[in-house]
Amino acid sequence: MALLDIFRKKKKVEEKKKEKKVKKIAKKIVEKPKVKPVKKTKAPVKAKIPVRPKKISEVAPRVLEKPHVTEKATDLTKNNQYVFKVFPRSNKKEITKAIEDLYGVDVVSVKIVNIPRKARRLGRVEGWRKGYKKAIIKVKEGQKIEVLPR
Repeated sequence: MALLDIFRKKKKVEEKKKEKKVKKIAKKIVEKPKVKPVKKTKAPVKAKIPVRPKKISEVAPRVLEKPHVTEKATDLTKNNQYVFKVFPRSNKKEITKAIEDLYGVDVVSVKIVNIPRKARRLGRVEGWRKGYKKAIIKVKEGQKIEVLPR
């Protein structure tokens, strides 16, 4: 039996050596390479205006038809004013709620313009071009509406 005990001891010693090697490899993996910290430059801090989260509005599809994109409308965006075509039966309160829910901005004022239908001719055929209702919405200073996604 003495011979068998000798072989067992060798196995135990070999297992301990393997464990030490594994620990050394694990230490090498765990150690992170030293990296110099990057100096951060202080940029001027802009005052952030809180923006409300956008909601899925029930009113918006019944009120807003589409954004009205013209040269004049794009010039008005400099003054924080945006133009939308709206359905004929909508009013200022509905338009305000729809814009606030859909775009998550604060509406300062709403102006509504009824564009009348116009008579048109094509040769002898007379007809009418449709009229529509448009709303000019003024938004709180510093907030924007992305009318055309880029």
